[in-house]
Amino acid sequence: MASILSLPILSLLARPVLAALALVGCAPIDLLNAVVVTTPEERRVGLVYGDDPRQKLDVYLPPATARPAPVIVFVYGGSWTGGAREQYRFVGQELAARGYVAVLPDYRLHPKARWPAFVEDTAAAVAWTLREAGGLGGDPGRVFLMGHSAGAYNVAMVAAEAKWLAAHGVDRKAIAGLIGLAGPYDFLPLDTEATKAVFAQVSPLEATQPALVADAGTPPTLLLHGTADDTVYPRNSRRLAERLTAMGVPVEVKLYPGVTHAGIVLSLSPLSRNDPPVPDDLARFVAAARPAAQSASAVRLSAR
Repeated sequence: MASILSLPILSLLARPVLAALALVGCAPIDLLNAVVVTTPEERRVGLVYGDDPRQKLDVYLPPATARPAPVIVFVYGGSWTGGAREQYRFVGQELAARGYVAVLPDYRLHPKARWPAFVEDTAAAVAWTLREAGGLGGDPGRVFLMGHSAGAYNVAMVAAEAKWLAAHGVDRKAIAGLIGLAGPYDFLPLDTEATKAVFAQVSPLEATQPALVADAGTPPTLLLHGTADDTVYPRNSRRLAERLTAMGVPVEVKLYPGVTHAGIVLSLSPLSRNDPPVPDDLARFVAAARPAAQSASAVRLSAR
């Protein structure tokens, strides 16, 4: 696997638009949002799901006529060392425009935080979402986890093992589905500076790999990857799919010819015009998913 680099915001922009906006002196994040944030939106910003300053999230709400709506928790990437939810406003807005309640959390980053802090934070944000979904106009029985790159790793770990949500008193059965975009799920041996920096001190390393720890309780899964991704190779999605298939978990892998690591998340913006068809594919997956065994009994673990 090549280095899991921080997603360069500038690389998301179509070249002609980037050149035009650069002439007027916009900052990189402003460039992206100036292009893709084009419609009114309803947001809840800076909601707290934990005590650490990084444990906050933003919620993007669909039109009232679309509620109760499916809920998508989107976790961004950045090698577990960088990133901020504000940079992905374009994702939150696009998901909301397509009829979803979109929840975008921040999480603690390396080196200030060590593994599994970023997985624990993702689980805490998911638990918060499950409990608050109804009050946000979402359908508590249709909560989906989605991530890109390192964020896809985070949500895959939360979905693959019951213990992460159980630590918050939540049953994993409350998750309706997992959607991974270009995620690193099987990257042993550690062979890049990024993975060595974050994971080298963890023992056993096998416990950090979604493709090795996923079990039969993992929710139905959709894995999306570009064939031109030389940052996180498509074999990661194939290997996780092999594991889930062996466990009897419904899983689908879609490979997009010629799509890069950044290109697959760019598809979650108006710039992509559904090319690659990530929005259509996730919409089909969400629509076909059975509601989770949810309500109060599934969100809260039974006392034993």
